[in-house]
Amino acid sequence: MSTVAFQFGKSEQEIKNIIKDCSARLFESRLKRIPPGRDEKILTSWNALMISALVKGFRISGNTRFADAAQSCVKFLQKNLTKNGELLRTYKDKQAKLRAYLDDYAFFVNALLDLFEANPDRKYLDLAIYYADYMLAHFWNEEEKNFFFMADNHEKLIIRTKNIYDLSLPSGNSFAAGIFLRLHHLTQNSKYLEISVKIMESLSTMAAENPFGFGQLLITIYLYLQKPTEITILNLENLEIYDNLIKRFLPESILVTIATNKQLEDLRMYPFFAGKEYEKSRTKVFVCKNFTCSLPLYSIAEIEKLV
Repeated sequence: MSTVAFQFGKSEQEIKNIIKDCSARLFESRLKRIPPGRDEKILTSWNALMISALVKGFRISGNTRFADAAQSCVKFLQKNLTKNGELLRTYKDKQAKLRAYLDDYAFFVNALLDLFEANPDRKYLDLAIYYADYMLAHFWNEEEKNFFFMADNHEKLIIRTKNIYDLSLPSGNSFAAGIFLRLHHLTQNSKYLEISVKIMESLSTMAAENPFGFGQLLITIYLYLQKPTEITILNLENLEIYDNLIKRFLPESILVTIATNKQLEDLRMYPFFAGKEYEKSRTKVFVCKNFTCSLPLYSIAEIEKLV
């Protein structure tokens, strides 16, 4: 600024005023032009990724605005981007169209599981199971033991393609391996574990040869080999215990926070919650590994030994 002021024989403040005035005139003139078009469509897959991000933001910060936004987004997708029990791909100008692809289903199921862990309303888990079963019914390729990108009831093309590489976005197959592994631990349905393992086995050689192209899949393989640590927090009365676990980096865990006895009763049908009793007066934690659970834990010192 000083160099320009010296060159034109003016003060720096004068130069600033000239630039401000010219910028205003330029902007006024530009408003007379037709603005470039914006891509304003709403995609199921991208919104699903955002739901997962919002849940993580809520867990780290405790800011309920993030949790509320995640739940609102699920409601929006269910209201506006579903038809006859199927997900749709895109929404714009109050119109949804195109049957959803593998990425849409896999990302959305993952988002529902993330939201369920933070807010264990049974409807989120039921919905995740419903869409996961839909994936098996319409996307599964039994011959190659992984998923097609398009469903069998989608527009008919010469070939049904697949997306297996984790690039700027993870692939639907990598996400699918992860969600079916998580569902297995929540439901103990062996079918889900078999599907997850088949996906990992079908892509593991390529992942070993090119790990940079299979980052998300390798995360799932690690989780499978390590065996997820299953953590259940019952009653959030003790915020010290709650914060200690919820804000800790535990990528190999499935961590569900039960705030009320009603939530626990609604989930009794799922093996993950079997044998766990709610106490109104205090917080207790169960830490399970390989479907074997600890005794109830009531202090951070006890929990530290197992996580």
